[in-house]
Amino acid sequence: MRAGTSNRTMKAGLAYCSLLVLLLITDVCGQRRPKPKPVRPPTTRKPPAPKKPSSPAPKSEPEPQEPTDFPPPILGPPSEFPDCPRECFCPPSYPNALYCENRNIRKVPVIPFRTHYLYLQNNYIDQVTADSFKNCTELKWINLGNNRIRSVEKQVFEKLPKLLYLYMQRNELKEVPDDLPAGLEQLRLSRNQISKVPPGAFSKMEHLALLDLHHNRISDSSLGKNIFKDLKNLIQLNLAHNILRKMPANIPKGLLQLFLDRNNIEEIPQGYFKDFTNLAFVRLNYNQLNDKGLPKLVFNVSSLLDLHLSHNMLSTIPLFNPELEQLHLNNNSIESVNGTEICPSNSLNMHDENGAPKLRYLRLDGNHLSPPVPSDVIMCFRHLHAIVI
Repeated sequence: MRAGTSNRTMKAGLAYCSLLVLLLITDVCGQRRPKPKPVRPPTTRKPPAPKKPSSPAPKSEPEPQEPTDFPPPILGPPSEFPDCPRECFCPPSYPNALYCENRNIRKVPVIPFRTHYLYLQNNYIDQVTADSFKNCTELKWINLGNNRIRSVEKQVFEKLPKLLYLYMQRNELKEVPDDLPAGLEQLRLSRNQISKVPPGAFSKMEHLALLDLHHNRISDSSLGKNIFKDLKNLIQLNLAHNILRKMPANIPKGLLQLFLDRNNIEEIPQGYFKDFTNLAFVRLNYNQLNDKGLPKLVFNVSSLLDLHLSHNMLSTIPLFNPELEQLHLNNNSIESVNGTEICPSNSLNMHDENGAPKLRYLRLDGNHLSPPVPSDVIMCFRHLHAIVI
């Protein structure tokens, strides 16, 4: 009985184990089976949009006749004068004056006959034509400064016999306008591109007092030998900021001010200033002057009051006249100052106050010097107010 019972128990256990293994195998196989992908409904493609009919290409507009980088002209206020140009201002209290400055003007407007004083500076004018001042024979003053003037037609200014002041600085001129009126008193042509001065450009201009040509491209070959010959009443000549290597020839002897800064001048001829009777101011800063290029007594001019020789290559102090009041020698190569050598004769007499040199200001900084100032310099130049070392 017991043996049969145990056999049945073993068979039941084996059956139970077999069933358990079968369940495990079924579960594993079920996990490895890939899941079916969801089926997407078929998409319907939209038909392509119909193409728009091509429009004809726009017609190209003609290019503007005037530069487009200029601002539009600024109109002036209403005027009680019917002949007043629309771009200008005609003040009722000054009927002979015409103010057209800072108006973005590109050409000279029609100028009324009554105009004596014409202001056209700070505009965009690029040329002066024969019609610019037609029938304006009463003009005395023309200011064309700070424009873009490249050319001036011939005989434009010659037809203005009463013109006294002509300002054409800060333009783009390459040569001095010819046929200038003989009665001109001031001519300002600075900050242009002038490299040519026509022969006879200043002929018969005996009333000219001021000639300003600084900041140009004037060389020795630009200036004829007698280019300044007829300027008998010239007071100021400004040739600074050019490319001169020599002192200009035949300068009028009545000149008061001579400005030659920032050129390439290397020497001054012997006796260059000897016949000048009124010369008071000479500026030769920023040149190439050295001791060999300065004759011993070249600055012994009794009328000379203010002498500028800064930024050159001098190693000694040049001799000068006792009447000189200001001497600028900074930024040279001076290594020593000998008061006995530079002091005019008889000036070391302590009791001769009237005979003492009149030098009041001496600038020596930027050289190879150091304080103190030598005592013989103080003894000689007793009117000195300042010495800069």
